[in-house]
Amino acid sequence: MYHPVTFVISLALVWSSHAQQLADIWQTSWDQSSLLKSVKPSSPINFATPILVGSANITIDDTKVYQPVLGFGGSLTDSSASLFNDLKIKNSASYWNLLNYLFSPVNGAGLSYLRVPLGATDFSAKAYTFDESVNDTCLWNFDINNAPAYLFSTLNDIQTVNSMIRVHVLPWSPPAWMKDGGTLNGGSLQSSLVDVYATYLLKCLQGFKSKGITAYAISVQNEPQNVNPTFPTAKLTPVMEGQIGTKLRTLMNSNGFPKTKLIGYEHNWDTASTYPVQLMQAAGAAFDGVAFHCYGGSVDQQDTFNKLFPNKEIYMTQCTGTIGTNWWGDLKVEDFLLFFVLTLIWVQGSVTRNAQAALMWNLALDGTGSPKLPGTNNCGASGCRGIVQINSDGTYKVNQEFYAMAHASKAIIALDVGGPSAKRIGVTIGGNMNWALVAGAYVTGRAKPSDPFRYSIVVLNCKHAHQHRIALQPLTLSQGNNNVAACQPASIQATIHFRGKQAIYTFPVGVTTLSWYSATGTALTGREGEVMYAKTEAAQQTLYFNK
Repeated sequence: MYHPVTFVISLALVWSSHAQQLADIWQTSWDQSSLLKSVKPSSPINFATPILVGSANITIDDTKVYQPVLGFGGSLTDSSASLFNDLKIKNSASYWNLLNYLFSPVNGAGLSYLRVPLGATDFSAKAYTFDESVNDTCLWNFDINNAPAYLFSTLNDIQTVNSMIRVHVLPWSPPAWMKDGGTLNGGSLQSSLVDVYATYLLKCLQGFKSKGITAYAISVQNEPQNVNPTFPTAKLTPVMEGQIGTKLRTLMNSNGFPKTKLIGYEHNWDTASTYPVQLMQAAGAAFDGVAFHCYGGSVDQQDTFNKLFPNKEIYMTQCTGTIGTNWWGDLKVEDFLLFFVLTLIWVQGSVTRNAQAALMWNLALDGTGSPKLPGTNNCGASGCRGIVQINSDGTYKVNQEFYAMAHASKAIIALDVGGPSAKRIGVTIGGNMNWALVAGAYVTGRAKPSDPFRYSIVVLNCKHAHQHRIALQPLTLSQGNNNVAACQPASIQATIHFRGKQAIYTFPVGVTTLSWYSATGTALTGREGEVMYAKTEAAQQTLYFNK
């Protein structure tokens, strides 16, 4: 179980000596020889007076501070929860090992943001909502227990592993009797039931709270422009979503949820300049921000919305891999783009363009992309791929998407219970090999400002042996010529510049997350760095989750 007091006390030991030295290194290599592996250098790697120019130069500018970065994760659909529950029944030890690998801030990836459907989706055993009684406009028959019990038990278990998990809830459809077509699959909310539906969503928040889950955020509707007739969907205009949101915000403020975020849109990048803009124009005072999905358009279209509404929050809440591609094929870019690089760029690229969280779709599915709602036509012929594959024999494996999410998550894990979230900071890449690296940079503050902050970079090395390059300007993070090159395994020695000091590190092909600690205004080196490294390693041994 996660112990907040132990977490704080142990970290206090770590920060007793301020230093500027690479303290934490995590690697996933192209050949799978390292998979989210903690790498301990043979000797300390200090930041010191610059002595050379690397073939690539990564410059961290912590004077440029951008949005908070709250976390990375996926959606705990009913299907995902059922697979976790089956694993718990068949192999309890593997179940807890998996939860720790996914959510532990120390032993695992530290995934910290979960999206949870309110009612059925295309990944549910059956179609349902929380009030199935026709014309029950007083919602007397609302019942949060219409959701499968394993959804809540899995959520509760995840919270024991990571008590700082953020839960973002949202529906795929209003109850069928509230809709003009009388069905969960397609149609729209009847305009006369806007207030009733807002009350229904408030009751969802209250129902989750009764199960021990206080939602960090709620959205009004998943993909309000999607009316697929084979699974729960609903079409809402920006005006109607705004009306629901306005009423819901009032109800939340007066019923114990004033701090719960209200997020709008929840659909693809390609209409970033229309629907979410119109929603903010109609009801901007009610909504904290909007969420995007990756299935249409490109990540740079988040910029369109951000420029118009710079004070509104942005989230990237859904993207999925598909079954059938091999692991290294998904890690590299050769004469084609495949999913690992795209995942990393979607995840970090959305954060570079002001997203506060980035999520994949199903947290877990089996090897065929199931279980799914009977009759759904989602995910095409190949099937969607979960972050984790859980098998019927009580075994599991994490998929490509996990490593991309994990490396980003490792860079932003909170250092204090109740302390500040990480923030994105400036990073640029120069040198003649700048085209081969993609990087994002973050700083994590402290509850006590005098304690050293953590600085982290997530670096993808994708060096190739040919001069063929694939243009990815809309998806890039930080690179000199806006191109990501085709990959062949070749390490790159890079210099990392921070506050006038320099560290030297050789990045293998794959993904590397590097972290170091420094006071907010000064950069210290030397023997203090060795002390910091030793104490960090010792503290890591005490900060584990006992089951």
